[in-house]
Amino acid sequence: MTDPQASVSALGDLRVVEMGQLLAGPFCGQLLGDFGAEIIKIEPPGSGDPMREWGREKPHGQSLWWPILARNKKSVTLNLRTEEGQDLARRIITQADVLIENFRPGTLERWGLSPEKLWELNPGLIITRVTGYGQDGPYSPRAGFGSIGEAMGGIRYVTGDPDSPPARAGISLGDELAGTFAALGTLVALHARNRTGKGQVVDSALYEAVFALMESLVPDWEIANYQRERTGSVLPNVAPSNVYPTKDGPILIAANRDTIWTRLAEVMGRPELATDERYATHGARGANSEELDDLIGAWTATWESDPLLALMHENGIPAGLTYRAKDMLADPHFKAREAIIRLAHPEFGDFPMQNVFPKLSDTPGEVRSVGPALGQHNAEIYGGLLGIGSSDLEGLKAAGTV
Repeated sequence: MTDPQASVSALGDLRVVEMGQLLAGPFCGQLLGDFGAEIIKIEPPGSGDPMREWGREKPHGQSLWWPILARNKKSVTLNLRTEEGQDLARRIITQADVLIENFRPGTLERWGLSPEKLWELNPGLIITRVTGYGQDGPYSPRAGFGSIGEAMGGIRYVTGDPDSPPARAGISLGDELAGTFAALGTLVALHARNRTGKGQVVDSALYEAVFALMESLVPDWEIANYQRERTGSVLPNVAPSNVYPTKDGPILIAANRDTIWTRLAEVMGRPELATDERYATHGARGANSEELDDLIGAWTATWESDPLLALMHENGIPAGLTYRAKDMLADPHFKAREAIIRLAHPEFGDFPMQNVFPKLSDTPGEVRSVGPALGQHNAEIYGGLLGIGSSDLEGLKAAGTV
């Protein structure tokens, strides 16, 4: 449905309409756009997506988050609360492969944009719906932000130090997980459409996206009567795997496999530890992890971090530093892999951001543009795609529809 030349990218033949705001739905759109899909982002006239204002630091009064979250997208303004706006939305959606929305359940239906009505116009449409609690169930009408999904999904309870209240991960994990699972579900639904020709609803709930990562949390409790708790930097019953001190800052060492532990014991000059019955097996090391960590920590504390890391790498022992942004920007591996790219931004100039992941060998993703100005693509979409003349478009603008 899009430019034939764009089809050389993995998703270059797809057109996606993004109605979502804030983070979860738009993150799904970012992921699809990274691999070439045309993303038409619909925003309220005048205000736009609130993400345009989010972020701690705002040089030039603008968000540093927006250029990343809205990269590769086309912004059009449209008042979806009016009949005229809803009609224009139908016209765009009729020519799309995917609709992404993250309003409360029932909102599309109130606007006359229910899946059933949209499928009458576009039977193959994939409708990706991202909410706090899903499209059904007793909690579905509730407002749901990422923090609530993280708490209900279980990750907040197990994050942080044992003696502290549950902690936040430091990023909007719940929203971005819901967006990631929404993108996965969208691609699965598109694959199914290749066989059936039919669209379907992709229902991604914040709490379920978090819950999906919770490993054996439920059977741990129900079958083994074990309640997972906060453990800080420790991986329970898996040792050694922790943060250890050096003369100039901590490093991480993960030597929990028997063979790797044997190598660590040797480089420590304590080969006898590898056969000591307290540490010789995975289970024994887990049971005696605190005293084992004390032994390793006393040894690492006599080293500077750089030579110690070099020693770990030379001996095939997984180890590393805890990176900050400045560490990533200086790291040669980040540079070699082009993990950070730079694009021109109209206000910020040279703008650094994370590249597209994962890497594809034949049809890699690409960041083609930073997040657009509000309504930047009104003429292209309304004029080019829908064939609305300039005078009519001015009328729609004057009426507050676009």
